[in-house]
Amino acid sequence: MDITQLILDEHAQQRALFAQIDSIDAKDTEALSALWTRLKNLLDAHAEAEERFFYPRLMKIGTGGNDADSAAEETEDAIEDHNDIRDTGEAVDKHPVGSDAWFEAVGECNKANSDHLAEEERQGLTDFRKHATLEERHELGVRFAAFEANHLNGVKVVEKDPEAYVKEHSPG
Repeated sequence: MDITQLILDEHAQQRALFAQIDSIDAKDTEALSALWTRLKNLLDAHAEAEERFFYPRLMKIGTGGNDADSAAEETEDAIEDHNDIRDTGEAVDKHPVGSDAWFEAVGECNKANSDHLAEEERQGLTDFRKHATLEERHELGVRFAAFEANHLNGVKVVEKDPEAYVKEHSPG
């Protein structure tokens, strides 16, 4: 088990769920609601698991992957992105399922999430693979997977201050 592969696998699940929602008729509100609930719970639990297990360790061992200047930059960007995903996800639930406004809000959440996934895959995950041992990637993967298994119904949505998060998890 490898935390970086688990994260990538969940990114694929998130993309698939957004695509499934896009392909369901607006009148099938039962299916739309079920898939959205699953996706929203996954997005929220995934972000929280990364913030608990992945990013604190990246802050200690990372140096900046690809176009990131540092692990702190990668992490601060990720926390900001997670907040955007949380906000756009919460906005979906303010509209009647299947309405034009609901689909537009889902699209905004998809955009926020897609932008984040691309950046995280290019920066943080690359940086982590270069600096973490396979043993550590396995150990964190187990903790990540167990956390998410215990939170299939999501987690409490809490906005985080990106600068405070980076300061709290900075080495030394």
